[in-house]
Amino acid sequence: MSTAATLRPGARRRSDRLWFWVFTGPFVVGLLVFVYVPVLWSVYLSFFDARNTVTPTSFVGLGNYAYLLTSREFLLSMATFVGFAVLIVPTTFALSLGLALLVAPARVAQAFFRSAFFLPTACSYVVAALVWRLSIFNGARFGLVNSALRALGLEPVGWLSGEHYLYWVVLVTLRLWLQAGFYMVLFLAGLQRIPTDTYEAAALDGATGWRVVRWITLPQLRATSVAVLLLLTVGAFQAFDEFYNTLTQVGTYPPYARPPLVYLYLVSLGQGTQDLGLGSAGTVILTVVVAVLGIGQLRALRERGDGARTRRRKTPPEPFDRLSTGSVEGPRRGRRS
Repeated sequence: MSTAATLRPGARRRSDRLWFWVFTGPFVVGLLVFVYVPVLWSVYLSFFDARNTVTPTSFVGLGNYAYLLTSREFLLSMATFVGFAVLIVPTTFALSLGLALLVAPARVAQAFFRSAFFLPTACSYVVAALVWRLSIFNGARFGLVNSALRALGLEPVGWLSGEHYLYWVVLVTLRLWLQAGFYMVLFLAGLQRIPTDTYEAAALDGATGWRVVRWITLPQLRATSVAVLLLLTVGAFQAFDEFYNTLTQVGTYPPYARPPLVYLYLVSLGQGTQDLGLGSAGTVILTVVVAVLGIGQLRALRERGDGARTRRRKTPPEPFDRLSTGSVEGPRRGRRS
């Protein structure tokens, strides 16, 4: 008999707990040291005046928060985030969902297309930003896009000059290329969970194209869509590399290139004062804003779903409405006399 089989139940449970902590202990210690302790220390530091040091010097209470909430530079950085989120969240959602709908029914080379669209996710944001800045959207005439414009008889454009808001094209295309494949994979996983007999029932009722997407695919992808929207919003708030490495020149930081993380980086580490107390207060504000946005999105989508279900209960569904709930009943015929 083996040693494990000869152990008494109490000794076996103690042995299981010991091995559990042996395997999970390093992860728990790393999580505490590198995540929770810095977060708590940052919250504590936000109430102090800490310049060029991580040690609190003088207590200022809510002074750092009051300064940021009335600072024109910080409010402009929040406006930059809002503009970036308004552009990147719906475009990435639509593109990734469209790619998933195109790749899901493919019978040949589906694995190849999944890998090809997902591969940019492994690329570094810094490397991609430099490629976009120095090669594709370079303002000089040898840039890829400007070369194409010149071949069409058009004048080159200063994409990163900040004069005509064309830099949003650079930022949005960069982020789309980097993350659309990742969210496409999430949508593909959601599409694979939809029963095939639902689509077969739709085909019997004559539903094709947009009707199938509207009444079957989108309602069944509700949970995946909520997760994608939350991840996209949080990811927009974490925008740093593309702004810092694409729009900022050496020694210059234009206002339109300062989303919240870039602004706080300049306040905490990039300027001579290195006001870590002010930077810590900014991170707390950003955390609260992200949490409020996430909870608001969840509640809004949940209420919308509850309202849709209530309307379906009150109103007799049309044939294609019944298909969205998985019913296989076809269109009703006239009553026999």
